[in-house]
Amino acid sequence: MSQQISIWQSFRHGQDYMAIWPMRKELALLFPEQRYIKATRFAMRVMPAVAVLSVLSQMAFNNYDALPQAICIALFALSMPLQGLWWLGKRSRTDLPPSLASWCREIHDKITREGYALQPLRARPRYVELAQILNRAFKQLDKGALERWF
Repeated sequence: MSQQISIWQSFRHGQDYMAIWPMRKELALLFPEQRYIKATRFAMRVMPAVAVLSVLSQMAFNNYDALPQAICIALFALSMPLQGLWWLGKRSRTDLPPSLASWCREIHDKITREGYALQPLRARPRYVELAQILNRAFKQLDKGALERWF
C-alpha cells in the first residue's frame, strides 16, 4: 500500500522524527540519522543568516550586478534545512528491512516483558516505530538489558 504524502507532510514527519530519534553514541555507527539530524539542526540555525548575508553583502557594496547570483546562493542556503527534513521525513515512513524489523521486535518484546506498556508493533514496522522503541529502551531498560544489542 503506497500512500502519497505531500512535501509539507514529509517536512513535518522529519521534524517529528528528529524529536523522537535517540541521539546516542551506540546508534551513531549503526544508523545515519544522527549525522542527518545534527546537520539539519546546524543548517536550521546557520543557513538563514548565510542567505541574508549573501544578499545584503552585495547590496552593501553596491554590486547589484551580482545580486541574481546572491539570490541563488540564498535560495540554496535556505533549501539545505528543508533537504534534511525531507530526507528524515521520508526515512521515518520507510519500512524496516527484515533483519532490522526482527531486531526491533526483540527490543519491543523485551520492553513489554519488563512490564512497560507499549503500543502493539505493526506487521511491517517503519523507522519511526524503531525510533520510538529505541527511545523507550534507553529510558526504561537498565544498562545490562541493553548490552545484548549494543
